[in-house]
Amino acid sequence: MKATNLKLPGLILIEPNIFRDSRGFFSETYNAQQFAEAGITEAFVQDNHSHSADRGVIRGLHFQAPPHAQDKLVRVSRGAILDVAVDIRVGSPTFGQHEAVVLSAENWHQLWVPKGFAHGFCTLEPDTEVQYKVTEFYAPEVDFGLAWDDPALGIDWPVRGEEAVLSPKDRKHPRLAELPEHFSY
Repeated sequence: MKATNLKLPGLILIEPNIFRDSRGFFSETYNAQQFAEAGITEAFVQDNHSHSADRGVIRGLHFQAPPHAQDKLVRVSRGAILDVAVDIRVGSPTFGQHEAVVLSAENWHQLWVPKGFAHGFCTLEPDTEVQYKVTEFYAPEVDFGLAWDDPALGIDWPVRGEEAVLSPKDRKHPRLAELPEHFSY
């Protein structure tokens, strides 16, 4: 496995080994020892799996606030996404900045998103499946979001507002300037 620290401190791109032959492939998508060597020692408590039928589905930007803040390990088992993490740690030198990477079934990459980041993605292909491990159980009382299309974030989404497929809940998230201080650096 290869682990690469991205420009925003805490975000890590994981490239698991994949072994292909005429039958298909085999890969360890998670190995606690290898992840610890990459600096990821948190214990996972829940696995989530989403399916998006169409291209242009945006899920996010989501986060859970303390005391149930979550770290996430995100991967794609079918299709492809533009995966985005936004630093929402007040006082961070990278506050309000984002990182965007393509995760796909083809490239087999994963993204480690630590607490203090809002996370979301846009499907680049129909019938995309995203799986992610989290370090805290879902807690609806601290489930929040950030407006995916906030111009202050400068995210170059592959769809525009009228093309994006969002849940009613995701259409109502506040912009960064209106977001309460949930995390501090």
